[in-house]
Amino acid sequence: MATLVTLLIVILHTVFFLFLLRKYRYRRMRLPPGSLGLPFIGETLQLISAYKTDNPEPFIDQRVSRYGPIFTTHVFGEATVFSTDPETNRFILLNEGKLFESSYPRSIRNLLGKHSLLFMKGALHKRMYSLTMSFTNWSIIKDHLLVDIDRLIRLNLDSWTDRVLLMEEAKKITYELTVKQLMSFDPGEWTESLRKEYVLVVEGFFSLPFPLLSTTYRRAIKTRTKVLEALTLIVKQRRKESEAGEKKNDMLEALLASDDDDFSDEQIADILLALLVAGYETTSTIMTLAVKFLTETPLALAQLKEEHEQIRGRKSDAEAGLDWSDYKSMAFTQCVVNETLRMANIIGGIFRRAVTDINVKGYTIPKGCKVFASFRAVHLNPDHFKDARTFNPWRWQNNSEATIPGNVYTPFGGGPRLCPGYEVARVVLSVFLHHMVTGFSWIPAEEDRLVFFPTTRTQKRYPIIVKRRDQAKPCKAEQCVHNI
Repeated sequence: MATLVTLLIVILHTVFFLFLLRKYRYRRMRLPPGSLGLPFIGETLQLISAYKTDNPEPFIDQRVSRYGPIFTTHVFGEATVFSTDPETNRFILLNEGKLFESSYPRSIRNLLGKHSLLFMKGALHKRMYSLTMSFTNWSIIKDHLLVDIDRLIRLNLDSWTDRVLLMEEAKKITYELTVKQLMSFDPGEWTESLRKEYVLVVEGFFSLPFPLLSTTYRRAIKTRTKVLEALTLIVKQRRKESEAGEKKNDMLEALLASDDDDFSDEQIADILLALLVAGYETTSTIMTLAVKFLTETPLALAQLKEEHEQIRGRKSDAEAGLDWSDYKSMAFTQCVVNETLRMANIIGGIFRRAVTDINVKGYTIPKGCKVFASFRAVHLNPDHFKDARTFNPWRWQNNSEATIPGNVYTPFGGGPRLCPGYEVARVVLSVFLHHMVTGFSWIPAEEDRLVFFPTTRTQKRYPIIVKRRDQAKPCKAEQCVHNI
């Protein structure tokens, strides 16, 4: 017993000594003020706890109130400088590859693969980023993608029954759109089979990243191998077709025609898997939250409905798809899109690592220190947006927000790693909203627990009860149009 007590005292003294040593060392570094929490654990538990509630903001809010817009904490085993300052965030973004480098946990790398754009660096990242952008720019959307986006969204909505799990349906839409864009596959038996496996991989991102402790993560790693095998077979087949002169206008064809001979079929499959992940969760979450915000803001929903009924009324054929001029006429829709992106904060922030000692705002970020640029904190700061935590699409009308600095509104990040699919995401959301408000009326099917950023404990699926508009009673624009 005495030995146990002695051992406990030694451990406590050691922990206390390490705590003081760490505090002294970080103070000498002139890091921004903050709390490092407990040794080893830091403030990780507080961060995780906040993001498992319906309101994840207090973790940052409380520290900004106490320490200022730039503070130091200790999460996921490392001292991390958090920035909620727009100028500092822009500084971090623009110095990618110079003063900072992308830095994400190994668990994410294991699921995405080392050939993800997220982990590529230098000349390889520039080339792959440019290649990806060439398949997501306005010209491609206008000439090719818009037709597929409109067709696949209508195809999915036509299959809806009275009760819809909106998030699940949105994920299905974004998956099918991405598969079409990457490999020219229309929905079918093969794509559906791949989707069921692929979903298991995605679930791994929202689990404990320890194979011995988490069956979900272990299953995700195992399923990733099966998905890669399926994609590799497609790559091999397409390579044969390409060499025989059968060309297709998609991302896979561009990868096969790349000058980089270092990419094997397996590596190209790895790239395709990472690109599938890129748009799956993000765009589907935007689509779901847009419907949620509109449901809670009847006047905005009414005005959006009027705009899209005018577009539909200009068409002689009731079944005609949307064209580029229709999309460009969606003025209020773009206000809704902007506001959804601002509040949804799909890219809540980015992790980077300092590659040298850096002076920022009178503080020193030492070489090797991790930083987190929080876009969410800027978007939801009332100093930058009036009533920042209220959904208000009218704030974007008449270019009223056009004068805000580019470092204040960053829904897709920025710098060399600006999300390459940002234009496609806006079009997908606009087309989806068009068919939602012209084709359906709806109400939430259960108690609404979906918050700004869906977390593991919230109702991510967002069930709604829908009725097709041709079965619903007509409503005046000034009325709550989502009533059934």
